[in-house]
Amino acid sequence: MSNHLTKLFNDFDRGALSRRQLLQALGIAALVQPASAFAQGQCGGARKGTPECDPTPAKAPFASTGWKTVLLDHFSCQVADYSKEAAFYAALMNWPVRSDDGKQAMLDIGDWGGLQISGGYQAPPAPPAAAPPVGGAGRGGPRPPRNAVFTSVCWGIDKWDAKKVEAELKARGLSPVADHHGDFQSFHVTDPAGFGLQISNGSRANRRQGPAIAKTAAPAPFASPAWKTVWLDHISYEVPNYKEVVAFYAALLGWTPGEDEGSQSQCRIGEVGEIIIRRGNVQPGAPPRPASIGHISFGITPFDPDAVKAELQKRGLNAREDTGGRGDIHTAPYKSYHTTTPNGADLQISATTRATRDA
Repeated sequence: MSNHLTKLFNDFDRGALSRRQLLQALGIAALVQPASAFAQGQCGGARKGTPECDPTPAKAPFASTGWKTVLLDHFSCQVADYSKEAAFYAALMNWPVRSDDGKQAMLDIGDWGGLQISGGYQAPPAPPAAAPPVGGAGRGGPRPPRNAVFTSVCWGIDKWDAKKVEAELKARGLSPVADHHGDFQSFHVTDPAGFGLQISNGSRANRRQGPAIAKTAAPAPFASPAWKTVWLDHISYEVPNYKEVVAFYAALLGWTPGEDEGSQSQCRIGEVGEIIIRRGNVQPGAPPRPASIGHISFGITPFDPDAVKAELQKRGLNAREDTGGRGDIHTAPYKSYHTTTPNGADLQISATTRATRDA
C-alpha cells in the first residue's frame, strides 16, 4: 500500500478524516492504483516485485528446536485503567474471570487461552493534534487515546523438560529467565524485535483447571451478548524487520510461515491460530518503530454480520467493517468488525473459526 493510502487510513482510524472524505479520497486513488492493492499488505499493485517489496524469506537464525506450539497460554496487557478493561472483555467476549486482586486480572479465553490485564500504563507524549476535518471527525467522533499496550505473549510448547528447554534457549543466545510457580514452569526471553516472549509447559490438559468464578473490580459495563469466543483468528504484529521475526518463530516455536508478500507473512501457529507479522514502518527514512501488537482478532460463534453489528452498536461501541478488501460483509469469505476497548485498544471480532480458517 502506498504511503498516501497508508496516511488516509491512519487519518480515518484516529478520526481525523470522515467516512465521506475517505471514500472520496479512495475514489481518486483508485484511478491510479488497482483495487486489488487494498486487499493486500504494503506491497500490492505497482510496488509488487520492487526492491523494497522483496518476497524472499530470511534464513533461519539457528537450528530448529523441534518444538511445537500447543497453547496460547496468555497475552499480557498493560493499560491505564485495568478494571474497566477487564470488565469490558468479560462482558463483551464472555471471558470468565479467573482472578482479580485489585491490581490486575486474569481472564480465560474460552478453554484455550488467557488474558492478563494490569494497570499502571502511561502513554508516551502524544504528537501534535491534526486539524479537525471539515464536517466533523466521522464515525461519531475521534477514537479515545490508546492507553493500552501488549507487553508479551506466553506460548505453551510440547516436549517440555525445564532443564533441556533452558539449555536449548541458552545455546541459541536467548538468555532465558526462569519464572516457575508450582506446576507451571516457564522462561522469559525476547524475540529479535525486542518483544516479550514467554515459553511455558502450558497445555490444554494442565491449564485453566477448575471453574473461573472471580468477579471484576469494576461492574460490567453492559449485558453480555450471546456469543462465544472460539478461535485466535490472528494477531497483527508489527516489527521493524518482519522477515527475521518470521524466521525466528519458525525455528524456535515451529510456526509455519505463509507466503511472503513483501511486507508481511501470515504464519500458522499449529492448531492454535494465526499471526500476521508485518513490516511496521512504511515511511522512507523514518526511524523504525518498536515492535507492537496492533490488534488481535478473535473468532466468535454465532456470527451473523447484522446481528454482531447491532450488538456492538447498542452497547455504544463502534463497528468498523473489515472484509480484507473482499467485498460486502454479507457475502465476503472473510467477515469481521473492529471496535475499541475502554483504554483505546483495537479489538477485532471475526467469523473465522478453526473449521473455516482456510476459507
